[in-house]
Amino acid sequence: MRDNKIGHYHKLLFGYEQQRLYRKFYMKKFSISDNRTAKNIVLNIFIAVVSLFINGFGIYLTMKANIGASPWDVLNLGLSKTFGILYGTASISVSITILIIDIWMKEPIGLAMFIDSIVVGKSVDFFNAFDFAPQPESLAGSIGMLFLGLVIIGYTQLFYMKAALGCGPRDTLLVGLKKRLKKIPIGVVSIGLLSAATLIGFLLGGPVGIGTVLCAFCAGPVMQLAFRSLAFDATNIHHQSIPESIAVFAAAIKKSHARRLAGRQRRHA
Repeated sequence: MRDNKIGHYHKLLFGYEQQRLYRKFYMKKFSISDNRTAKNIVLNIFIAVVSLFINGFGIYLTMKANIGASPWDVLNLGLSKTFGILYGTASISVSITILIIDIWMKEPIGLAMFIDSIVVGKSVDFFNAFDFAPQPESLAGSIGMLFLGLVIIGYTQLFYMKAALGCGPRDTLLVGLKKRLKKIPIGVVSIGLLSAATLIGFLLGGPVGIGTVLCAFCAGPVMQLAFRSLAFDATNIHHQSIPESIAVFAAAIKKSHARRLAGRQRRHA
């Protein structure tokens, strides 16, 4: 029933022919998220890096809208303003701190989590430096820019998750907290986490406004629509941990060494 419903949404958005082509070429030919070989892992690292770089452009647009940043970006911008550092430096500091907490909580850590911690923040710095987008002159323009940013974030998040090399540090933190606060619904835990980030950021001088509320309540639904439009189910993804990735690379090196050794033996036979 769920698959039929997703297929219905996708047909409405993209049509029958586009859906057929997507399933044929992307879902089958380019589905490499199992990460069973070193080549697949390297390709998925590349996909994660590109996706997160473009994700940074989406975040840049939500901030450029200038009607209030998303909860986590209120914190990042507050730290940036208070300590006189770049947004990317503040973002990396927050991400690494959360990553340490994730590790302390013994949550599974993947390679892409470290990539996420670094690439997104510096991507935003890159787009800020070149000031790609003009400042909106009206509230409607600002809201439109913010939602364009959310759409970009939603689709890039899909491809980042498709790489299956770990969720983001903040998502992992949310899951870890939920495991320890079993009687509290995950939605309440999420609201508490976002509220704490917003409050601390606001006290540090981060921008809070209608955009903060829109990001908090609309980012999830926009991402869900992005996932549905490409018939993507995040629950079907098994994220590979760093020990698992290391084991794949070790097996590949061992296999390559054995192949070279066998080649030498044949030449000397």
